Amino acid sequence: MTLFSDTELFTTGLGGKKIFDIPDSELILIDNFFSKEESDSFYERILRKTKWREHQMEIYDKTYTVPRMIAWYEDKDNVGADPKGPDWTYELLKIRGRVEKETQLDFNTVLLNLYRDGNDGVGWHSDKEHNTGPNPIIASVTFGETRMFKLRHKFRKEIPPIEIPLHHGSFLLMAGTTNSFWQHQVPKTARDVLPRINLTFRRTNRNL
Repeated sequence: MTLFSDTELFTTGLGGKKIFDIPDSELILIDNFFSKEESDSFYERILRKTKWREHQMEIYDKTYTVPRMIAWYEDKDNVGADPKGPDWTYELLKIRGRVEKETQLDFNTVLLNLYRDGNDGVGWHSDKEHNTGPNPIIASVTFGETRMFKLRHKFRKEIPPIEIPLHHGSFLLMAGTTNSFWQHQVPKTARDVLPRINLTFRRTNRNL
């Protein structure tokens, strides 16, 4: 896979922590959670070392290829884990450790998404609950191109949608009842954008 990886062109945020004051949600953003140097290194190594694959999804009895590449890592002692699945890399363990230190929580899985260009994205959805419970805690880390992360309330249409630009090295925590009351998406864009790598850490198969 050949992708443009000039990290000098990636934009970092303004820094600092923002706690969003919105109903039915616990949402926290930390810009520059990783430094520019750390983010550059993680981006290049994850892009190069990950065995990215396409993902097929069935919708109304039809199979579609989702418009992004993915990879999945989990602890081998998880219920139902593939013993032949990939081992956590040094970079993923470093990132996981920083996320766990910030949140004071343990995570045992991570989903990696590679948005290769503006043609890749993900539509409106809430995360599936079959192995995380109804109100999962999702810790999201972004490296690479800044893409807009949008949220909308499922039931209260009078609440305006929220748009959060997720920059190189940013961290977003979705907790509480966010997944039950809100949907989120990363829309496609006609802009000429560089690749983006997103990691979402989760706690699965625990206390279910």
